[in-house]
Amino acid sequence: MLNKIGGIVLIFVFFVSCSQQNKSDINKEVTNDLINETSPYLLQHAYNPVDWKAWNSETLKLAKEEGKLIVISVGYSACHWCHVMEEESFENDSVAKIMNENFINIKVDREERPDVDQIYMSAVQLMTGSGGWPLNCIALPDGRPVFGGTYFTKEQWTKILEDMSNLYKSNPEKVIAYANKLTEGIKNTNLITVNTDKVKYNKDALAQMVDAWKNALDFENGGQKNAPKFPMPSNLNFLLRYSFQNNDIELQKFVKTSLLKMANGGIYDQIGGGFSRYSIDEKWHVPHFEKMLYDNAQLVSLYSNAYQLTKNETFKTVVKETLEFIDKELTHENGAFYSSLDADSKTTEGVLEEGAFYVWTEEELKPLLKEDYELFKSYYNINSSAKWKKDNYILNKTMTNEAFLKTVDISKEDFITKLQNWKSKLYNERSKRERPRTDDKVLTSWNALMLKGYVDAYRALDDKSYLNKAIENGQFLKKNLIKEDGSLFHNYKNEKSTIIGFSEDYAHTISAFIELYQATLDEDWLHTAKNLLDYAIKHYLNKESEMFYFTSDTQTDLITRKTEVIDKVIPSSNSVLAKSLFKLGHYYSDKKYTDRSKQMLNNIIVDAEKAPSGYSNWLGLYLNCSNPYYEVAISGKEALLKLKKINEYYLPNILIAGAVKESKLPIMESRFNENNTYLYVCVDGSCKLPVKEVRNAVDQLLK
Repeated sequence: MLNKIGGIVLIFVFFVSCSQQNKSDINKEVTNDLINETSPYLLQHAYNPVDWKAWNSETLKLAKEEGKLIVISVGYSACHWCHVMEEESFENDSVAKIMNENFINIKVDREERPDVDQIYMSAVQLMTGSGGWPLNCIALPDGRPVFGGTYFTKEQWTKILEDMSNLYKSNPEKVIAYANKLTEGIKNTNLITVNTDKVKYNKDALAQMVDAWKNALDFENGGQKNAPKFPMPSNLNFLLRYSFQNNDIELQKFVKTSLLKMANGGIYDQIGGGFSRYSIDEKWHVPHFEKMLYDNAQLVSLYSNAYQLTKNETFKTVVKETLEFIDKELTHENGAFYSSLDADSKTTEGVLEEGAFYVWTEEELKPLLKEDYELFKSYYNINSSAKWKKDNYILNKTMTNEAFLKTVDISKEDFITKLQNWKSKLYNERSKRERPRTDDKVLTSWNALMLKGYVDAYRALDDKSYLNKAIENGQFLKKNLIKEDGSLFHNYKNEKSTIIGFSEDYAHTISAFIELYQATLDEDWLHTAKNLLDYAIKHYLNKESEMFYFTSDTQTDLITRKTEVIDKVIPSSNSVLAKSLFKLGHYYSDKKYTDRSKQMLNNIIVDAEKAPSGYSNWLGLYLNCSNPYYEVAISGKEALLKLKKINEYYLPNILIAGAVKESKLPIMESRFNENNTYLYVCVDGSCKLPVKEVRNAVDQLLK
């Protein structure tokens, strides 16, 4: 059978046997090498009978010395099907025997090693046309992949192991030839070339991209059409900004609908706050219950921005409740943020089930709510539409509070009191259940996203505690994740870091520190951001394409270096770095920065025109170039007071600079006045007359 996918010829066909094997009893006294790791996901597999090893130079050297194929199994702590495959296959003695005798077995936490995940995900996508987790690849002793897929049953996995082992022993030349073709295909995916054409940034071209994008939007339920539905905060943030700057009422209504539907749906934890990773249906009703730091961080930013613009109280509530969730569930006392909560937890019968911690039966609710049950039932849809598995209900709303109050005989004040009482009762009752597992590793890039979320919440809600949280996390990152040579680590656990930072770590940390400067006017954050950017340029930049590799030039254990450009649930490292180059170019009057930023944008513009939803963060940079983008410099002793007033407005197309004393920052030079605080509004190198009142400056921005 020959099947061409992505230019790669598939030459292996694997058949599934139907034999059944009994699952082994796990001897908890026997451990493998993963017992020495810090990742909770890897530690979960430390007691498997499979002789798992971590991805490192020693393991790769061992594979070459023994001439064995490598099993590379990638997953993450909150992944439901990763746990299923572990239970079915990796805890089974018979499967483990085949793996241990014939392979070097490597377990990878995709969140710790996104570089490894990228390469083998590319391989699986080339071979099968799709990907996901768990991700399971078989590779040559030098790491070049020859087979891959996602979840396999025990019978399928056993057959694959036996067939691949036999084929490599009997006909290694055939396997090596295929590996050569596949590796070449991996190297050629996402190749970026320099676009030497002069690009004219204009509103009409961007409008055409957005109009094409609208065809994929679900104007009734919000988000993208079809299911499963991911919140995609970068997309919604861009569309919110675009709708505001271009007075697109239809698009602004779409964003509001999306945010309200998500906030009312089961994807949002109605009792404890915070969002699950995605919904399996079109109406945001049934979530996949894992809660990720990166989702909640970006959604805090999104809802904060939306509240700045609309003053919608629901958006404010979501920000506050989500940050309460982060503070209670995902925050270390040292200011760091944990990675995630698992989707699965144990039922009262001790069975591990997805969503068990979050769902309710009527038998549980009635004695808790007593005479309020009928009102609660109506508000949270305890009916056939909300029923899930085993008579469990997922709390969700179909109306806003205002709309619901029109259907019942109760005052707004009394209802809000009841609502808070319900949430408190159910939260306390829920806390008696066995909690989902917490993945308590600390990742630099995700922490930076959460830092930015706190800054955005501070701006929108004027709550100083949020800014204090952001500063505390920033200080944690500076103290523990930035090395003396100016480079970043990627991870932190048990007071140690072990993995060299990736471009995503630099991108999001630089971006977060710029935002922290704009909130505090403390130039140390800005200078630190610049130093990190200069290090990234030196060690991550591909000088041929003017794009940043995902991995450093000091890292040598991968078969190739990849370049990340597509904006997914998390914006790509290159789009975030391009935006920071643009901003730091303004702050430091450095034309090299701004030129590089625009070259990076030029390199992807053709692809963005074809698929704008995959380049939403890039399109935010396009907006900076096609529409007016203002510098707002505040200089004087009352600069911070003036800044607080500016924060009351949604102004996505401004760059804030400020100082309460003389500053040597190029954008602030010669602007300090001992007696008065002035606001300077500038665009494209031309400044308007300085003003003393914030309202006058805002008028200059909105004209």
